[in-house]
Amino acid sequence: MKELVEAIRAQGKGIGTDIVKVDMFLNHRLDTDLFVKMGQAFADAFKPETPDIVLTVEASGIAAALTTAMACGNVPVIFAKKSRTRNVTGDVYESTVFSFTHGVENHIRVAKDYIPSGARVLIIDDFLANGEAAQGLCDIVRQAGAEVLGIGVCVEKTFQPGHQKLEDDGYKVVSLAKIKGIANGQLIVDD
Repeated sequence: MKELVEAIRAQGKGIGTDIVKVDMFLNHRLDTDLFVKMGQAFADAFKPETPDIVLTVEASGIAAALTTAMACGNVPVIFAKKSRTRNVTGDVYESTVFSFTHGVENHIRVAKDYIPSGARVLIIDDFLANGEAAQGLCDIVRQAGAEVLGIGVCVEKTFQPGHQKLEDDGYKVVSLAKIKGIANGQLIVDD
């Protein structure tokens, strides 16, 4: 997606050889116009599939999931929580994922009432590195007896194995921008 690639080139930074910093517009400060365009790009990419639900993980995936859900006809957005809360009671679907960026293991969970059996679910997230978050979300969808229509990610690090793992598992993966590497703090973005 041209606008996202331009934002990455203008404002993105690399830390070391594997950390992509795009928090000026994607996951700390949000460029709302860009998010609306990304949501439409995901909706277009997954046509003619019509999701019943858009699913993500808190917190950075929520904005992209919301604009995607709006572009898909205002379907509900569900975000998996990373910690137990007192307001999520009863049974939950749960999966364990390792966060590459934060370097911690999270137990993500969604209340069972939120994903009906047979629902058509589109997974959206801000990043794809090793594919752990997406695999955890797919696991939750499987537990619910629902169907994963595909996985959309704003930024993919193609030098990490996540995309291939997800495709090997049979999922359609759409990335709006692909980063091939980091050199001297600069992000090498695929056109």
